[in-house]
Amino acid sequence: MFSLNPKGATPLVVQIVEGFRAAIQGGGLRPGSKAPSIRQFAHAHGVSTYTVVDAYDRLVALGYFVSRPHSGFFVRQREALARLSAGNAPAEAANYNFDSMWYLRRVFEARALKMKPGCGWLPGDWLFEEGMRRSLRTLAAENVDLGGYGEPKGFMPLRQLVRDLLAEQEIAVSADQVLLTQGSSQAMDLVARRLVRPGDAVLVDDPGYPNMLFSLRFLGARLIGVPRTPDGYDLAALEALVKEHQPKVFFTQPRLQSPTGSVANLAHLHRVVLLAEQHQFTVVENDIYADLDPEPRPSLASLDQLQRVVYISSFSKTISPNIRVGFMAAPPDLLEDFAQLKMISGLTSSEFSERLAYGALVDGRWRKHLRGLRERLAQAHQRVGQALESLGFDLFCEPKAGMFLWARHPDIQNATELAYQAAEQDILLGPGHLFDPELQPSPWFRFNVAFTDDPRVLSFLSDHRHAG
Repeated sequence: MFSLNPKGATPLVVQIVEGFRAAIQGGGLRPGSKAPSIRQFAHAHGVSTYTVVDAYDRLVALGYFVSRPHSGFFVRQREALARLSAGNAPAEAANYNFDSMWYLRRVFEARALKMKPGCGWLPGDWLFEEGMRRSLRTLAAENVDLGGYGEPKGFMPLRQLVRDLLAEQEIAVSADQVLLTQGSSQAMDLVARRLVRPGDAVLVDDPGYPNMLFSLRFLGARLIGVPRTPDGYDLAALEALVKEHQPKVFFTQPRLQSPTGSVANLAHLHRVVLLAEQHQFTVVENDIYADLDPEPRPSLASLDQLQRVVYISSFSKTISPNIRVGFMAAPPDLLEDFAQLKMISGLTSSEFSERLAYGALVDGRWRKHLRGLRERLAQAHQRVGQALESLGFDLFCEPKAGMFLWARHPDIQNATELAYQAAEQDILLGPGHLFDPELQPSPWFRFNVAFTDDPRVLSFLSDHRHAG
């Protein structure tokens, strides 16, 4: 098709873009034909997959390629290319960021990279592995009958335990108001599919939780970013956005938020609940890091008592990501709708995983594990925060708990460029645009303190902090 010159003055990304552009305009690639996959092209030409991702994204943005999720990249149809040749960019090009999100997340979530300061999970030896093994041995010894599909709402003893755990947070629910899910991601997806329709205005944290942002974009929601502050929210901006857009839902993560690590204070929580009541929108509280918080704090759900708040959490972050056990609590009518949607999409969740999680949670060493994990994270926060500041990074806030620090360096304008360079050295970074509701270039990075405290990572950041 065309060759690349790795020693040439022209960057490889530009060479790939120009090569495909010439092939398409010259007729070598016909409209509708499929382009080589990212990995195929990278292997054939001896270049990094990250270089190819960047080039393909630019070809989508320029209007030469269109991406189809699960299928790959294709040359645009003849009519669109004709408009492009005439100097009119196709309307579809405005949506290229959706494609960028899809492919970049596939790249940056790759577990193949050895060092993972940008990931969203904890190292295996920080989790409750022994409790999981004891629970597994107990299940095997009890010879539990695992035939059938299990209860639609999930394993009843675990739902009762969730009810009791929520009561400790002053959230009063019955077990019938608890729905077990395949991780918090399924819970958020069920809520989004029930409450959001294409074109609906939906408030989200800015920056926000990437999985949720992606799901909402897929549903066609209009994402309205509510700026985060170290204390929670920009309340003036929040009130103005609510009045202007009259949102259907606000998806938010008040506690130890990903990516900023910030915690919304009590006054901010009260204001959110009051606005939800005044303007009749639902608040979806994503509280998946509650177990990592050493401080007892109120939540939106405890203030509202599930009148307008849907509460979502998970055990995956502290027991093991592989068990995929999450839960939600909601007003009774909504909870029944969510349960029906769960049945439609996947019948039931795994009773085996739920029993396994239950056994770990009733293990006498569970609370001791949580105390040790919180202390370990607090120490990592102190070390990593000091290390980043010594390298010239500015910290958004210093939560001293949870997994994340949100930081930027004054000499780095686009975090994505550094993330590509890091990947070449087996380091996964979390560039800020992944957390932006509009996927705009960002100088910010999300650092997972459990993985950033690695001399190789800090050495890379030290060597490249002026490369932006």
